[in-house]
Amino acid sequence: MKRVAVFCGSSDGAQKEYKEIAAELGKELAVRGITLVYGGASVGIMGTLADSVLHNGGEVIGVIPKFLEEREISHKLLSQLYIVETMHERKARMSELADGFIVLPGGPGTMEEFFEIFTWAQIGLHQKPCGLLNVKDYFNPLLDLLDHMIEQKFLHERFRSFAIIENKPEALLKELYQFEPLSIKTYSTSKVIN
Repeated sequence: MKRVAVFCGSSDGAQKEYKEIAAELGKELAVRGITLVYGGASVGIMGTLADSVLHNGGEVIGVIPKFLEEREISHKLLSQLYIVETMHERKARMSELADGFIVLPGGPGTMEEFFEIFTWAQIGLHQKPCGLLNVKDYFNPLLDLLDHMIEQKFLHERFRSFAIIENKPEALLKELYQFEPLSIKTYSTSKVIN
């Protein structure tokens, strides 16, 4: 795993632990020589994460849409910054660049990014690991929703493993390294999915 895309909020959130864990994750990525791919902003958890990677000698690639460049205040010290036209291009470029994904606390945009990557894995468009860094149990309601989807037969139980859950960056990265994707056959028939 040489590059990891991280989806997270462009605000700080209500708990100081959100920024603290973002900084801890940034340090872990840098120490391991993993390049951060992220949304390109200098504010919020996004900015804290990028600053931490850079401060610890790591590389950071940002991807930001032109219309958000001023609103999210694009980071000026990145190793590389891609400026794209749309949110769709942003996610596609981040996905192309990444060998795996990590989701930190964030709002609807972060959740939308997670669900798209999760769905792409479920239908076999990629076989990259996706981890949720569950800071202060932030993602517990989301995990409950996934369990409800399984119970109501809208999500097959085997796909639940695509969302790797840990509370600490070091433990999450270890799990991402050990991830073994399901066989392609598992994705292919509706009998298996339903």
